[in-house]
Amino acid sequence: MVEFVDADTAPARNTGQVRLYNADAFAAMRKAGGLAAACLDELEDLIVPGLTTEAIDEYVMAFAQRHSVLPATLYYRGFRHASCTSINHVVCHGIPGPKALREGDIVNVDVTFISDGWHGDSSRMYRVGEIRRAAERLLNVTLKALNIGVAAVKPGNTTGDIGAAIQNYVEGERCSVVREFCGHGVGRLFHDMPNILHYGRPGDGVRLQPGMIFTIEPMVNLGRPHVKVLSDGWTAVTRDRSLSAQYEHTVGVTETGCEIFTASDRML
Repeated sequence: MVEFVDADTAPARNTGQVRLYNADAFAAMRKAGGLAAACLDELEDLIVPGLTTEAIDEYVMAFAQRHSVLPATLYYRGFRHASCTSINHVVCHGIPGPKALREGDIVNVDVTFISDGWHGDSSRMYRVGEIRRAAERLLNVTLKALNIGVAAVKPGNTTGDIGAAIQNYVEGERCSVVREFCGHGVGRLFHDMPNILHYGRPGDGVRLQPGMIFTIEPMVNLGRPHVKVLSDGWTAVTRDRSLSAQYEHTVGVTETGCEIFTASDRML
C-alpha cells in the first residue's frame, strides 16, 4: 500500500512515501522547469556538426551560472558534469567529452537545474544536420510517446495507465521501450517516489492524486529493448547498437489533469 504525505512535513530524504505538493511548490517548480526548458531551447541553435558534447556541457554550466542555479548532476554520485549527452545508440547518462558530433547523429541532452532548492528536470533530442529517415521516425515516435504519457496524467488514473499508454503506442510503431530506467518523483529531491514505468498494465501502480510531481521520460529503441551499462558505470547503450531516443518532461498532477513544468514550443 502506497502512503501519501504532505511534502511540507515530509523528511528531506526518499522515505518511500509519495509527496503531495501545494500551490507554492507548483510555482517554484514552474520556475525551475522553465529554466531547464529555456536552456534546452538555446541549444537548438547551437548543436551542429563539429560541436563536442564537452562544449554542450560547458554551455549548460554557463547557463546555470548566468541564472544562479545549480546543475543537479554535477558531482551527483561522482558524476562530474552539468548534463548528460547521449549520442545515437547511447540510451541515457552519456558522459560529455571531446568527441565531435557528426552529420546525421542524434543526441539527447538531459539537464536538471536546482532553483531555490527545487529540481527542474527535462531532456530533449537534437538532430545534428540532416539525419536518416529511420532516425527521424524514431524521434517522432519517442516525442509522441511522451505526449501520450503526459495525456494520461489526471487524478484517478494510475502510473500503470501512463506506462501502458506509452508501451502500446511504441510497440504499435514497431519500436521498443527500455525497461531498465524509469521516470521518478521530483521536487525538493532529485529522485523520489513514485517510479514512473514506461510500460505496464492499465490500473496497476500508484493512483494519481493532485499535488504529485514526477518526470515522464520514455527511452525508445529502434531495435530490441535490451541495454547494458558500460565500464564507466554511467553510460547505458543498446545491446544491439540500434538507435535510441528519449524525451522528458516534469509534470504536476492538478485537479483536472496535469501541468507541464518543462513545456516548450521548441520541443519538436
